[in-house]
Amino acid sequence: MRRGARGLSAAQAARRSPGARLLGGLAAVGVVLVIVLTALLGGPNTSPAIAAPRPLAVRPHSTVVPLKQLAYLAAVAAADGTSQLRKGTHVQSWSLGMSDDKPPVTLPEERVVRWRADDSHTELVVATDPSHPGRPVLTDGDGEPHLVADGHVLSRRTYPPSWSDAPPEARPPHTPGALRAYLAEAIHTDSLTTPELLDSVGELLDHWTLGARESAALTRVLADAKGLRPVGQVTDRLGRPGQAYVYDGPAGTRHMLILDPRTGAVLGVETTFTRAQPEYGVRAGDVMEYNAWMR
Repeated sequence: MRRGARGLSAAQAARRSPGARLLGGLAAVGVVLVIVLTALLGGPNTSPAIAAPRPLAVRPHSTVVPLKQLAYLAAVAAADGTSQLRKGTHVQSWSLGMSDDKPPVTLPEERVVRWRADDSHTELVVATDPSHPGRPVLTDGDGEPHLVADGHVLSRRTYPPSWSDAPPEARPPHTPGALRAYLAEAIHTDSLTTPELLDSVGELLDHWTLGARESAALTRVLADAKGLRPVGQVTDRLGRPGQAYVYDGPAGTRHMLILDPRTGAVLGVETTFTRAQPEYGVRAGDVMEYNAWMR
C-alpha cells in the first residue's frame, strides 16, 4: 500500500478513448458535483455510499483451466505472431484509499503511457470509472477526497529520453527462463516467490504492452508458481471474459490473476482483504486494488 494524501491507500481499454472522456466529462461540474459529493461522502454522522467495490465473482460451474494448459494455448497463439511487444502501457486502476478517521473510498484512475522515437515518453492520468461512464469520479489528487468530472485530467507529463538497460525499462525477453530472471531483477529479488512474481508482473505491465511471444513466456512462468490455483471463468471490470487464478497470501490478502482464455495475456489483477481491518473500516472481502491492462 502507498501512503497517499488521505492516509494509507492501495498502490496504484476502457470502452471510450481518453480523449472522448476528457471532452464528455467537462459538462458534469458545478452544482451537480456539490450535490453528488454530499450524497456520496455524507456529513460527519453518515456512512458514505462509496467504498470498496465487490470482488469479481467466478461464474458458477464454469470450466476450470489449469495454468499449464493455458500456457500451452498461449504458446500456440504466439506461433502466428499477431501481436507485437510495445513499450508503454494503458491501465485502468481502482485503489482503496484508507485513513484512521474516515471511511475507505475507492479511487478510479486511467493511465496512458506512450513512448516516442527519441526515447522520451508522455504520461496522461485521468479520473474515470468505466463502470459508471459520464458520472463524477472520486479522487484524492488535491489532498482530500473530492469529486471531479469524468475524464478530469489529474496529470499530464512529458519525460526526457531514458536509455536504461535495466528491467523493467529494458526490453523483456520472450523465453520463460530469461523472463523469470528479468522479473526477479525488476523488483530486486533473488527468490521470486508467488507474491513477488505477481508484484513483478504488475511492474512489467506498467511499462510494457506484451506481444504474443512475451505473453506466452509469462504464462509459462506463472504456470510454475506455487499456490496459484485455477478457480474458473470471470468477466473482468472492463467486460472481458477471463480465466481466474487465485493466490491466498499470508498477510490477510488474496490475489486474483485474470488471463485471456485464448492467448494467456494478463488482463488484470485484483487484491482483496481476507481479514477485516476495523481500524480502517475495511471488511473481509473488500477490494484493496484492481488493475486492468489494455492494448
